[in-house]
Amino acid sequence: MDEKTAELRDIFIETTGSDTVTERQSESRGSLADVDDPEEVRARVRGLVTTMRERYEFETDLSDDALVSLVVGYFDGETDDALAVELDIAPATVRTARFDLHLVRESDREFPFDADRFDKLLVGGADDDMLAETFDVPTDVIDELRPVAEADIQSTRVNHRFRDDFAELLTDDDLSGRLAEDARRDGLREATEDIETDVSL
Repeated sequence: MDEKTAELRDIFIETTGSDTVTERQSESRGSLADVDDPEEVRARVRGLVTTMRERYEFETDLSDDALVSLVVGYFDGETDDALAVELDIAPATVRTARFDLHLVRESDREFPFDADRFDKLLVGGADDDMLAETFDVPTDVIDELRPVAEADIQSTRVNHRFRDDFAELLTDDDLSGRLAEDARRDGLREATEDIETDVSL
């Protein structure tokens, strides 16, 4: 989807409060419920990650295995610092990967200005200098907050389909705990896409 199409779609959503892909997304949701096999859940999370990778241009080069572990850890309540240690990557990379996957924390959304206005200006194509001048903040503040807003805008365009599907799969506490334990055990091995290891875990 090019920038102009995305802008028009945002205007449509803002005006009508609906999205043309809602019906198709609703039809896909039911199959995610009532899955209690950890391997099956992990496979479905991987499927969602793969779909997102095909649809969007990810900012990180983490492997699907690492991203699955990140999603599982996120829904098990892990902090970015903890996930970084488990995956042997920088916390900033965890943050970027979360945004790739539409996983925005409430703490990410603590804007020192009107977030709705910020979103509208982003959709309108405002650059960082214009945003910094408009909100009277340094450009590094805009650099920090732009990815948050962009992730939320991108998620809104699909009615939060991926975030909600992840949540539906991983909000069972017992299952999430078991998956998180597996993720912690395998995180280092899965952290990079093209590296193989003979270390037995």
